[in-house]
Amino acid sequence: MTPPSKPATADDSTAVGNLFMVVAPSGAGKSTLVNALLARDPAIALSVSYTTRAPRPGDRDGREYHFVGVDEFKLRRQRGEFLESAEVHGHFYATSRAWIVQHTEAGGDVLLEIDWQGARQVKAVFSRAVGIFILPPSIEALAERLRQRGQDSEAVISRRLLAAGSEIAHAPEADYVIINQDFDLALQQLAAIVTATRLRYASQAARHHDLFAALGIPL
Repeated sequence: MTPPSKPATADDSTAVGNLFMVVAPSGAGKSTLVNALLARDPAIALSVSYTTRAPRPGDRDGREYHFVGVDEFKLRRQRGEFLESAEVHGHFYATSRAWIVQHTEAGGDVLLEIDWQGARQVKAVFSRAVGIFILPPSIEALAERLRQRGQDSEAVISRRLLAAGSEIAHAPEADYVIINQDFDLALQQLAAIVTATRLRYASQAARHHDLFAALGIPL
């Protein structure tokens, strides 16, 4: 595990928007679920992470990730630009601190596709961040999905499967768990979590400050 970035100076006390963190082992269907959610709910913005891994076929810089070299990544981390950072499967990943703070303070909802290490770091700063863990229906199904992607060698797939067990062990740290066996049902459950979060007292009070004040409701 890489050391966390410098502590963020801002927390969620000034955030109006919600912060969602979706965590899953590779191949559990996290990205497919997230993309489907974003397509049906344009009010959620996807945080584009920084990574040192090479782009995959079809990847575009600034859309899937901000692709940077190891030296640039370490320099940005040293300057405190990242809210969190972690090393996963031999590559570095990180989240832009300034972008998250700016977007949530402006009232926007943000979603992070993130690993458990990063989620733990974010939660330490944004206590109201909502963790959602996506589980596969079985390890066998996970292996099959990884092979069907056709993006990794058998050696890489074996390494990802070995890592999956330790990653899944961190599911109890999440607020919600979705078992991605039926995609439509899993998407429905993910959308329901978003809706419920937006209706929490703190979220409603932040978004409707004037109404709560007019009604004499404590803020």
